Amino acid sequence: MNAKKLTILSLLLVGALLLVACGSAAAEPAAEPAAEEAAPAEEAAAEEAAALPVPAETKVIHVVNGTLGDKSFTDSAHRGLTKAAEEFGFELVTNEAGTDPAKWEPAFQDAVQDPDSDVILIASSDLIPVMLEAAVEYPEKTFIIFDNPIDFTAGDYKNVYAIQYKQNEGSYLAGLYAGLMSESKMVGALGGMDIPVINDFMVGYKQGAMDAGIPEENVLVQYASGWSDPAKGKELALTMYQQGADIVFQVAGGTGEGVFYAAQEAGKWAIGVDSDQYAIENETNPELAKVILTSMLKNVDNSLYRAMKMYFEGTLPVGTNENLGISEGGVGLAYNDYYEAMTPQEVKDKIAEAQAKVTAGEIKINTVF
Repeated sequence: MNAKKLTILSLLLVGALLLVACGSAAAEPAAEPAAEEAAPAEEAAAEEAAALPVPAETKVIHVVNGTLGDKSFTDSAHRGLTKAAEEFGFELVTNEAGTDPAKWEPAFQDAVQDPDSDVILIASSDLIPVMLEAAVEYPEKTFIIFDNPIDFTAGDYKNVYAIQYKQNEGSYLAGLYAGLMSESKMVGALGGMDIPVINDFMVGYKQGAMDAGIPEENVLVQYASGWSDPAKGKELALTMYQQGADIVFQVAGGTGEGVFYAAQEAGKWAIGVDSDQYAIENETNPELAKVILTSMLKNVDNSLYRAMKMYFEGTLPVGTNENLGISEGGVGLAYNDYYEAMTPQEVKDKIAEAQAKVTAGEIKINTVF
């Protein structure tokens, strides 16, 4: 009887095992459609990765409408691109076209017609028309313009990326600071050219100075009509100092270097632009650096590094204008050790409060755009 029970149990066990085995075998084909469904997604991801630029095979040309060495805007741009080239491994060519505007377009055309060029960067508004023509003619190349807007409704510019900076916001802080620090209650500003982007600095600066209690007529403004003439910058700054200004904000590239020498000669103060010009001057001429209370930062270096990073990640927002202000880290003041040492706490507090209000949208700043 026990043997019979064992036999029955054995038969039942074998049957159960067969059912399990059959069930497993029958379930295996059900997994195949899932694998088939995943294949297109994997193929799409692979195709997307293959379409991204390869840094080692990429050539980037920066056409400079001027020369390096301004310790300001152009050097900041070069610094950001150099950092990106070192990190990502692409070939960077910097074409210094010089200060003669007649040479800018030929330099740009050389870059466009270079069969190996992939990305071309410019900052000059004078080159916008030829850049847009080139963008249509060379859709495989990417064009980046910084410090100028593009009218993307005027054409199919899907390979153009434009960066702007809310220089009026940063200049508002510079004007507020100048007004709070001024003892004569008269301040000045020197622009390189009488053009919209420079005037956007000026309207912000004037609004900030007036919010600090400076009468509108005591905000002096001069234009040098050029970016590479420090002697002219010094001459114009000295005129403003002689008129009673005790702080002059320079927005004139290499010409603005003359403002620092004028401040040193007159025993007055200056505010730099684009880069931390106190830090730059302090490396080679510490005595001259002492006249620079702070600088209005236009973080061109960070914006171009960011642009190249997005380019290689495949996320560069071509076909759009990006406008970078205080909240985006695009502009601000240089809060360096010298600023900390020379600025009364009351002024620091008012600058910090104003910056917070600009970021929150509580202070609306004038603009020419």
